[in-house]
Amino acid sequence: MPYRAPVADFRFLLDHLAGFKAVTATDRFAEATPDMTDAILTEAAKMCEEVLAPLNRAGDLHPARLENGIVRTSPGFADGYRAIAEGGWIGMSASPDNGGMGLPMALTTAVNDMMSAACLSLQLNPLMTQGQIEALEHHASDALRDLYIPKLISGEWCGTMNLTEPQAGSDVGALRTKAEDNGDGTYAITGQKIYISWADNDFTDNVCHLVLARLPDGVPGTKGISLFLVPKFIPDADGNPGRANDLRVVSLEHKLGLHGSPTAVMDYAGATGWMVGPENGGMAAMFTMMNNARLGVGTQGIGVAEGAYQHALAYAQDRRQGKAGGSGSIIEHADVRRMLAEMKADIFAARAIALMCACAIDMTTATDDAAWRARAAFLTPIAKAFGTDTGIKVASTGVQVHGGMGFVEETGAAQYLRDVRVTAIYEGTNGIQAIDLVARKLMDGGEAARLLIEEIQTGAEGARATHADLAEAVWQAAEDLRETTDWLVAQTDLQQRFAGAVPYLAAFARVLGGHAHLAAAIHGDSGRARLATFYIRRLLPEVTGLLTQVREGADNLLEISPDDLAA
Repeated sequence: MPYRAPVADFRFLLDHLAGFKAVTATDRFAEATPDMTDAILTEAAKMCEEVLAPLNRAGDLHPARLENGIVRTSPGFADGYRAIAEGGWIGMSASPDNGGMGLPMALTTAVNDMMSAACLSLQLNPLMTQGQIEALEHHASDALRDLYIPKLISGEWCGTMNLTEPQAGSDVGALRTKAEDNGDGTYAITGQKIYISWADNDFTDNVCHLVLARLPDGVPGTKGISLFLVPKFIPDADGNPGRANDLRVVSLEHKLGLHGSPTAVMDYAGATGWMVGPENGGMAAMFTMMNNARLGVGTQGIGVAEGAYQHALAYAQDRRQGKAGGSGSIIEHADVRRMLAEMKADIFAARAIALMCACAIDMTTATDDAAWRARAAFLTPIAKAFGTDTGIKVASTGVQVHGGMGFVEETGAAQYLRDVRVTAIYEGTNGIQAIDLVARKLMDGGEAARLLIEEIQTGAEGARATHADLAEAVWQAAEDLRETTDWLVAQTDLQQRFAGAVPYLAAFARVLGGHAHLAAAIHGDSGRARLATFYIRRLLPEVTGLLTQVREGADNLLEISPDDLAA
């Protein structure tokens, strides 16, 4: 079915919840006027609907392939990429000094949401490049920035990041790739990397790899890692792609989904690279890229959820079965209506959280205020984990709405589930996001968490006059969350926190979702109010059970021995 970008949802959330008005009130983002915002959302929606969405199925049926060392991309992907590049969508938030638009991350997030819904396999390419641009802006030398960033923004070149190795997944510090000083300002990079998204293509002039490696005197672990920019073709004196570098695509992974996105094993055999940032500062430089990439991945989950929802909704409206009255279609059945309502309500909640996070990032950029930085940091793991969990859940429910036809590949319902499943794994698994939330993000004694909870409760207090029952439910859920946050902060044994990390993150996301839906009930039309009532009365009560799990701690969990878990 045709994809229709949810522009009205973006406008509503930016206007009434996410904090976008504060962003555009700053000098840094004053040019993002309502007219400009509307034009950007409208034009991006048009590209996604007309150009990218038709490529989604082609990427699944005709995967990227490796032929004699050359990656051949799926039919139409070159034209789709060209539309993204020529529209300026890659460098939306990049600095105007290097050809970027300098627009708020909130608008980039909305556009990435739409592109992910339309064709996630292709959207992965510019997302990687956006992260590389940001890392180079913050950490590269002037010479590297001046040469690479304009070409990355224009789309002439594209970027990747190379972290994972066969023996070093989430434990990045176990990497073995080495870097040796060539004595001329360059380094020889040797090693193998795996799971490299869009490691190569046949539609850009160059592919620029950010590679983590260790210098000969680098200490073990993450503190001894440096970051290097290693291009596929070494630029000549004029900045154009010159001789081929000593790197190659060894193979492409055979994946569950995302068939149109080539994921490679990369081999570096003394390849020429340039250091980005200081010696042994690789992780700090890479995390500049990864933190916003985590928001980007959460947004991917939301986008795929939207695509899966629209696909399921169309099927439910057309499919006739049973005697439920009305149109005779299965959407008249109470359980089908429940599934669709849950899908739509969760998408709205997840999208609200992602845009709140993006606006906090924008306020950090505009003001350099520590409170905004803390807010953005706290919301990032929630946006990543809840966004991708929502994508998986909604896509799975979409298969269920289709019934037996959902299990048949020809309907296209299963592709959404296969494509989105990996988002809960990469850029730090969702379990790692939750652990980060209850550990590092509570190192402030819970201040950032409590400020968010206070904001939610203040909003609920203001809604009591018109939406008393909904407001009370949101206020009480936030209060329960506050009490559990205090309990977590009091736990000095981190295992006690870790055991309940995932349900705590889920509970926080649920409460933030209730906050968003309450705002929709106040400011939206009757349809938004009815969906808010559904979410707050039927989904928000999950918070009670989730917080009960959190406060169980680790003791009874760790009492389960490996033998108890043996098959």
